[in-house]
Amino acid sequence: FFPPGVTRAKRFVPSTATAISSTRVITCDGHLVQHLCCDDGHVIAVHWANYGRRDTTTCSYQRPECEIQNARCINPTSKVADSCNGKRSCIIEASNSVFGDPCPGTYKYLEVAYDCPCKFHSITCEHSYANLHCGHVIVVLSAEYGRDDSTTCSYKRPPAQLSNTQCSIPTSKVAESCNGRNSCSIKVRNSMFGDPCPGTYKYLEVVYTCENSHNRPEISLTYSYVYK
Repeated sequence: FFPPGVTRAKRFVPSTATAISSTRVITCDGHLVQHLCCDDGHVIAVHWANYGRRDTTTCSYQRPECEIQNARCINPTSKVADSCNGKRSCIIEASNSVFGDPCPGTYKYLEVAYDCPCKFHSITCEHSYANLHCGHVIVVLSAEYGRDDSTTCSYKRPPAQLSNTQCSIPTSKVAESCNGRNSCSIKVRNSMFGDPCPGTYKYLEVVYTCENSHNRPEISLTYSYVYK
């Protein structure tokens, strides 16, 4: 069980020799916040997140039995990945207001498995090809098309094409084309991503990691405890 407000972290220790351990963090419900963090030069890559209840002991401190009986409240959520992937640190609230209420009357907790791979940053000017390469497989954490400063991809461009620095839009096209591959090439153009700011010379900015396809932890792996 956990006393109120305590966040627990576990370190996965997969049995395969090539696997990389991942951190598993649990935060009890009740408007408490979960803090994910990585060292400099590394970014958060969320592998799995669930808001609900999978057993009767986690986050059970001083809770009535009727609130912890439902151990099948499985509610996978992408909101943690959407909020935290690609960042060095991230804070997210464990509450119904963020994730909805998958099992009314049950006291829930937020459970996240993530690791901290090295990040790679790619910028490609409009009308050129973005070439991503990995020794293993590409995992795109974020991608934006547009312009958010006046200096990037500005060589021999008139000022009128560089003045709009608030026109970047997120895109899923890069992840759809590149995730799971060891290399990919994408033509950076409006026909691929749309045109968020006509008349502005744009660029594609991608943050991605390179991961062994066997490194992603499954929730059933054996792990040892590391408390925080």
